[in-house]
Amino acid sequence: MDNEKSLTAVEVAELLKITKNTVYELVKRGELPGYKVGKKLRIDKEDVENYINNQKITINSVNKTSITKNESMQNEQLNEMKKLESPNDIIISGQDIILDVLAENIREKVSDIRVLRSNIGSYASLYDLYYDKISISSAHLWDGDTNEYNTAYVRKLLPGIPCLIINLAYRNVGFYVAKGNPHKINTWRDLTSQNISMVNREKGSGIRILLDEKLRLNNIDREKIKGYSIEKQSHSAVARSIARGEGDVAIGNEKVARQVDGIDFVQLQEERYDLVIRQSDLKYPIYKLIIETIQSEGFKKEIESLGGYDLKDIGKILAKT
Repeated sequence: MDNEKSLTAVEVAELLKITKNTVYELVKRGELPGYKVGKKLRIDKEDVENYINNQKITINSVNKTSITKNESMQNEQLNEMKKLESPNDIIISGQDIILDVLAENIREKVSDIRVLRSNIGSYASLYDLYYDKISISSAHLWDGDTNEYNTAYVRKLLPGIPCLIINLAYRNVGFYVAKGNPHKINTWRDLTSQNISMVNREKGSGIRILLDEKLRLNNIDREKIKGYSIEKQSHSAVARSIARGEGDVAIGNEKVARQVDGIDFVQLQEERYDLVIRQSDLKYPIYKLIIETIQSEGFKKEIESLGGYDLKDIGKILAKT
């Protein structure tokens, strides 16, 4: 097939000066022949020209308001044609290595869709998911009022958007301290000691939100914590800062603590690490493939080999919002 004679839905829309949705509707009604190349809708240029000529012949017998009516059709009626086209890119957002392994697994199974990574914190990831900047978000956001992870934040940050919350793992989180914990840092209130300085995580990260929620519930003034405004962008970065003596305490997960020499880990609680997918995206096969991959025994064994994760609920749908 000569590519110059084959047009996309967008190109046809530009030629006819209509919306892409109207092109889908014309194909659906059989007024404009269309076909798929892989997962993409294509229309021959010759068929577009024939359609234009037919409209010239029958213009007097056609209701001139039909296109306007077509464009006002409910989204529900257009969804079937939209399924002809899958997304070109899938962007998985979050900072854990589990997501890198997931992306690699999906890349091995698909060739026509790019699987990309965005390394930003949980809060910002959910925000980006709401604004369609990414495809899938990870989250480990603790809500102090419910003592639960993620569900409340997904409902608040993606209002009116039904989502699946799928578990990836559980991780221990706690304080990173110097070897031997010389300052005896064991509780949240210990952070206010004048003898210690902390290294914080950036706003929007799950650990930063955990800290701020704990400070709120314990009526601790953040301004009394030395180093509260010093921010690093990852668990590894804050752990290395403590190892270098740039601060006395930071907060992160146990897995990273075991990878950095010169620090000890003081466990505080177990956190839940989930994946958030919009239910409306399940019409695309790629999203179903991602869920099937997470639920597979092979993926579970691969994550087990990394160590440091509790995988008791991996792949389970824990909530629908």
